[in-house]
Amino acid sequence: MKTKTILIIVGVIVCMLATWAVVRKFSSGVEVETALARIGPIHEFVDERGKTRLPETYLVTMPAAGRIEAITLNEGERVEKDELVAQIVPRDLKLAVEQADAAVERLKASIRENADNNVEETAYSQMVQFVWSMNQTVLAAAARVAAGRAKFDYAERDLKRTQKLADSAARTQDELEKTIVRKVQAGVDYQQDMLVHTAMIALQAATDLMPTMVRQYINRKNLTEDVLSKQEAEAEAHLQQVLQEQQRGTMHSPVDGVVLKRSISNERFLPAGETLLEIGRLEDLEIEADVLSLDVVEAKVGNPVKIYGPAIGRPAAKGTVHRIYPAGFTKISSLGVEQQRVKVIIHFCREDLQRLRRGRNLGVGYRVRVQITTAEKPKALVIPRSALFRDAEGDWCVYTVQGGRAKIQTVEVGLINDELVEITAGLTDGEQVVVTPESNLADGARVRTGG
Repeated sequence: MKTKTILIIVGVIVCMLATWAVVRKFSSGVEVETALARIGPIHEFVDERGKTRLPETYLVTMPAAGRIEAITLNEGERVEKDELVAQIVPRDLKLAVEQADAAVERLKASIRENADNNVEETAYSQMVQFVWSMNQTVLAAAARVAAGRAKFDYAERDLKRTQKLADSAARTQDELEKTIVRKVQAGVDYQQDMLVHTAMIALQAATDLMPTMVRQYINRKNLTEDVLSKQEAEAEAHLQQVLQEQQRGTMHSPVDGVVLKRSISNERFLPAGETLLEIGRLEDLEIEADVLSLDVVEAKVGNPVKIYGPAIGRPAAKGTVHRIYPAGFTKISSLGVEQQRVKVIIHFCREDLQRLRRGRNLGVGYRVRVQITTAEKPKALVIPRSALFRDAEGDWCVYTVQGGRAKIQTVEVGLINDELVEITAGLTDGEQVVVTPESNLADGARVRTGG
């Protein structure tokens, strides 16, 4: 009996303890973390990754094909504007100039030589005299033909007379034969005079062309002078080009800056346009960020920017939005998602950039994070963003704590960021809201605050 009594007593005690625990649990409510709605500043922002860059870099390139001397500058070295940074072998440039100059002088000499017409003018005068002389010779030949004809005619008449006289025995046979010989001789002489005259006429025709030929040659020399003048102009242009290449062969830094990249170090032959050095002004360092097109519509030129990250350290740097590109582009995220993004250029606050250059040696291509403020209010009713949730209808709601119970309250929101949310309707300053409410928390449930 004693054992049974003890067991009954123990059972009663256990039931009483269980009942007390249940009653205590439901009487005290669910423990929740709360925060007060308060008046304070809030700003809305876009947070994105970015990298430092220069708005413009200056390339030192080969002005023409040639042999470059060794470049001794190293990356990171400072250079002053107009400082000699690279040079084509001077001897090569000098020889090219001398060759081009010699070509110009040779053509000038050719033009002077071509312009000298003394020999041709003398030849022309000689040809004119020769034509005149030939004309006189033709006239003389014509006169000889006339004389020969007259002599031949006389010999014919004399022969006829002598023949009649010989028939009547008034002339001897010897005299007749001599008359015949004179007639034959006169005929031969006449034929020779005619042949000479014909030859002289032919020669005169050829001779008449000689002054014209000399004059045409002189005129042709004028055309040659035009060709030589064009060749001289071409040679002069080549000389100017070579002189310009000689001047460009000594390459100077276009700005006060830092050597960002050296492509060539030792002496070698390079084609025109080959990059030798890349120079930039680190004082103009800026940030390029690829912002989602859905977020960038809220950003404006001049918006303040917080610049932070391991490359920046503490404190964060300040900046402003300088430019927003008008066109977006497609970019694949690290998770393989296709995103539409827009480039945004951010300028550092001058003092912060100088501090980062001195203290952290910030350079080109460094990864940073940027927080672009798109809207802000110095005084707004704010609560933690984790207190906000949507109901079944999609309205924004919070749990308020009233009389030890959680009450669902529909609210209207304004600015939102990662930490805070502005409440424009539905709450008042000082009201208590549940932070990060559990999914099983119900409207009207008894709660006890843990903070």
